[in-house]
Amino acid sequence: MENDDLPVGRILSRREALKLLGITSAALLAGCVPGASSTLQPASTPTQATSAPTSGDLPACVVRPEVTEGPYYVDEDLNRADIRSDPSTGEVKEGALLSLTFNVSQVSNGSCTSLEGAKVEIWHCDAAGVYSDVSDPGFNTVGQKFLRGYQVTDANGQATFVTIYPGWYSSRAVHIHFKIHNDTSDQSSVFTSQLFFDDSLSDQVFTQAPYASKGKRDTLNSVDRIYNEQLLLDVSQADEGYAATFNIGLQMA
Repeated sequence: MENDDLPVGRILSRREALKLLGITSAALLAGCVPGASSTLQPASTPTQATSAPTSGDLPACVVRPEVTEGPYYVDEDLNRADIRSDPSTGEVKEGALLSLTFNVSQVSNGSCTSLEGAKVEIWHCDAAGVYSDVSDPGFNTVGQKFLRGYQVTDANGQATFVTIYPGWYSSRAVHIHFKIHNDTSDQSSVFTSQLFFDDSLSDQVFTQAPYASKGKRDTLNSVDRIYNEQLLLDVSQADEGYAATFNIGLQMA
């Protein structure tokens, strides 16, 4: 194939990234509840709680389940919002654009407040189901660092990424891995889990290039051994791809 060593795609400029991320503003506000702090109502299960509104804007206080890290975690320490490229080559992974925002809260003493300064780290496979910087029976990408990175939550507990809609690989539903590191002078904690996508949406996305060339996937959410409906993303269509927000409250000791 001619010119197969040239970068594919490009990194968004600051203006373009802001335009894409701005698409999610209404969704972010819809996913937030008012209040400098909010009292938790009794949870129906140990893994879910909701907050009562007062005044101001804070992320909804929702405690999510922690699940397995999986085999492809690598501590790359890449602080970046646009995670699509491999830093060493500049090559950008092809795929449907996805703006993903985390609203992170801390749940403590029966109240919910935004968590500033937490390190939110994500990683996932490309459109062909391949992860970067790992040696696997099906591929070897050691030294590459595409689709990995972290952001630090701001004063509102928010961290936003520009990435692509993840592809799939055999035996797993479509997903994104994430960790939230919270280090303070008093304690250090890491929350590890995964995000999932609606199967009907994935079916639509995978009819497009470059996903379509991989063929039909073999695992839906309903048969995935890790899937949990509390980890299902609410994804909306945007002008330049897709946008999603994820509200999560971390139980603090």
